[in-house]
Amino acid sequence: MKIGIMGGTFDPIHIGHLLLGEFAYEDFGLDEIWFLPNGNPPHKKAEDMKDALRHRIEMVRRAIQNIPYFKICLHEANESLHSYTYKTMQELNELYPEDDFYFILGADSLFAIEHWRYFEEIFPTCTILAAMRDDKDIEDMRMQINYLKQIYGAKIQLLQAPLLEISSTVIRKRAAKGLSVHFMVPDAVDEYIKENRLYVTKGKNKNGFRQDK
Repeated sequence: MKIGIMGGTFDPIHIGHLLLGEFAYEDFGLDEIWFLPNGNPPHKKAEDMKDALRHRIEMVRRAIQNIPYFKICLHEANESLHSYTYKTMQELNELYPEDDFYFILGADSLFAIEHWRYFEEIFPTCTILAAMRDDKDIEDMRMQINYLKQIYGAKIQLLQAPLLEISSTVIRKRAAKGLSVHFMVPDAVDEYIKENRLYVTKGKNKNGFRQDK
């Protein structure tokens, strides 16, 4: 199969994540999109890690429950271990040697990827789908892609998807104030946040595409 990989904290998962997965699925003829909640990302602070991970996993489950080609993968869901992209992709290739993987990331991550842990080891394991953002000129994107291809032999393609100004940080802040996040997250996630009073007393973490450090 051709499998798209979307890694992140998903704290919480929102409409922007789902749309990005949908466009990757359609534009590149993928068979499935796997959402990988990070258990213990190296750039995040550990605050009630185990309980927070349980909530994040359940929100992903609820967000994708009615989409047959969206799957949750718990390969990184271990709060006691740091998750690094190169290691995860190597292990997925070993577990599923007959499948082809497409790692989905944002424009900012594409420009920062040389700062990731053992980033060179990512390139042989997958094709990278780099999502366009309005604040990154397409020529800059193409130059960065060509650079990474020439220097590291990376396989990278542009993923053109609509840019939605939605962030998990904004969602958490609104939820903490008791404001509506109804149109930012799927209904099932909105209900889960309300039922469990998530983010009301929790600390503030940044979210987005992973940036291994």
